[in-house]
Amino acid sequence: MMDAEIAAVLASALEAAGEVPPTPRGDAQALREVTNATLAAMDAGDPEFPNVLTEDHAVTVGDGSSILARWYTKAGSRPGSAVLYLHGGGMICGSVDLYDGVVAKYVEETGVPFLSVDYRLAPEHPGTTLVTDSHSALTWLVERGEDFGVDPARVAVLGDSGGGGVAAGVAIAAREARTPLAAQILIYPMLDDRNVEPDAHIAPFATWTYDNNYTGWHALLGDDLGTERVSPLAAPARLSRFDGLAPAFIDVGDLDIFRDENIAYARNLLSAGVPCELHVRPGSLHAFDRLAPNARVSAASWTDRCRAITAI
Repeated sequence: MMDAEIAAVLASALEAAGEVPPTPRGDAQALREVTNATLAAMDAGDPEFPNVLTEDHAVTVGDGSSILARWYTKAGSRPGSAVLYLHGGGMICGSVDLYDGVVAKYVEETGVPFLSVDYRLAPEHPGTTLVTDSHSALTWLVERGEDFGVDPARVAVLGDSGGGGVAAGVAIAAREARTPLAAQILIYPMLDDRNVEPDAHIAPFATWTYDNNYTGWHALLGDDLGTERVSPLAAPARLSRFDGLAPAFIDVGDLDIFRDENIAYARNLLSAGVPCELHVRPGSLHAFDRLAPNARVSAASWTDRCRAITAI
């Protein structure tokens, strides 16, 4: 059953929006337009945080291109740790600007500085590009730790939804490259390209639907979708060796289509001796904290996340 507070907010939002036709399965551009419009509306409703300061930087990535990375700090706070933040958007949408309010809230509530990354998106940049862009940003931050007042051994990666999948990929890339990474904080992460067939118990509650999931993964992987050719950097659920990864925090709702893949990922981490804190929130949909930020389950989730962030 859906959490009563979330259900009330969702019913009100659906009444205000009216009937919104679903985007065609496989149409990444249409889904990008709809999702970005939704994210913009959410960000417009976020409060202002005047104590949070920002500074934009250009980060050069592997192929010589330059991507935006926005540095957020809270005035008067220098904890020595930092978080690399990777926005949501199902691998095909979202941006630093559309998640500005989310990042500012994290920084305001924890005092920990964040570097929010505009990694390039599929389908224009498919495969592992999203992860390699983001790992380049992690390396850039670690190498400049002294300039930012950050201990290179106290940098974590945090991502939600599609960005959570990219964050998990960055943790894998960091292990392979021996890049220091203190923790991976994964908020309802998108991990498994094979998750495209509806679960009858979850499908009626899916705010990110199974068709959406197919669209995002197909944009990223093309004809490799569902095959053995998929790299675990792109779809971390494909990983076979979990030892040596950064300690993890995973948070997901029990009515989220990513629930089972998130639980399986946590189990694999723990089985390999990697510390992992897993939360499965009762009655909660995908992006429950954005849809109903004042619900008690959302407040509990934010409290746990902020505790994980300040522990870095």
